[in-house]
Amino acid sequence: MINWGIIGLGRVSNEFALGFDGLTNANLLGAASKTAKRLIEFKKKFNINEKYCFSNYEDLIACEEIDIIYIALPHNLHFQWIIKCLKKGKKVLTEKPATSSLNDIKKINEILNNKKIFFAEGFMYRYHPQTKKIISLIENNEIGDLMSMESNFGINLIEKRNIFGFKKIKFNKESRLFNKSLAGGCILDLGCYPTSLSILIAKLKDPNNMEVELKNSKIEYSSTDVDIDSYTNLHFSNGLISSIGCSFKKDLGKSTKIIGTRGSIIVDDSWHCLPMKIKVNDKVILGDKLKFSNIFSYEIESISNSIENKKNEPDYPGISRHDTEKNILILENWRNHSIK
Repeated sequence: MINWGIIGLGRVSNEFALGFDGLTNANLLGAASKTAKRLIEFKKKFNINEKYCFSNYEDLIACEEIDIIYIALPHNLHFQWIIKCLKKGKKVLTEKPATSSLNDIKKINEILNNKKIFFAEGFMYRYHPQTKKIISLIENNEIGDLMSMESNFGINLIEKRNIFGFKKIKFNKESRLFNKSLAGGCILDLGCYPTSLSILIAKLKDPNNMEVELKNSKIEYSSTDVDIDSYTNLHFSNGLISSIGCSFKKDLGKSTKIIGTRGSIIVDDSWHCLPMKIKVNDKVILGDKLKFSNIFSYEIESISNSIENKKNEPDYPGISRHDTEKNILILENWRNHSIK
């Protein structure tokens, strides 16, 4: 049984914690928050022993009974707490993106090269049967040789219509999503999903030819100087072209289309897999007998298995730390090389 602790008790942490229901190899043992009210509510909701509830993160990291820590803090805080965990020899699952800069993830990987500690970035969709089915379809040549893909993640958080039907821009400038100092913006928050999936699919075409160039990048910024509507084309050296987009301004949805020489795969919900639905040419595949209802359950179970088997990275198709570094390189280039 792998004992887990959580740092940061926001919305995602609550969804993640629900994922422990029904698992036989993982247990939510501890939690830490600097907000007393959140910690009390979390403790009651998930029946956590007072002994393992901490008002500071260091005490949770120091708890010897906790095997792995899930870091669910704002993006700009990931790096410093990953480092603190690794220096104490504590295994880590961090929410995406692992860091907000390429330099930071390189420093993390340098530590991991020497310490050999389990580390993973939390793209939960990677562990779901839907993603595994997509991989299987491609490997079985159902759509032929891979040519291109389109993938998006966009939610309208700022444009509302008044009673006369006119658009009105309104958003919370204090939210971390729109706060530049907290590494806000749609590329880091949502764009990391289609970039990470593009890496996964490109490796299925040719894992040894994975250089990538960004073309036709376009970004719209908010009054707080964070990206709110962003698009780019990823040109992999193996020939795959991935057109991706993310937005806080438009309901782009969560769909992905993968095109090959013999057809296409279309996924309605690429990231939360609700419901699991894959269209392969004219055939629709539904996941009507899924093991878990909570997508995080697949991630927690798989990572706990990896730890029990003494591995330092998640099992495929969980994202490797090498691919995490490549993903952050793409995100950084996307944020820095745009046509404004």
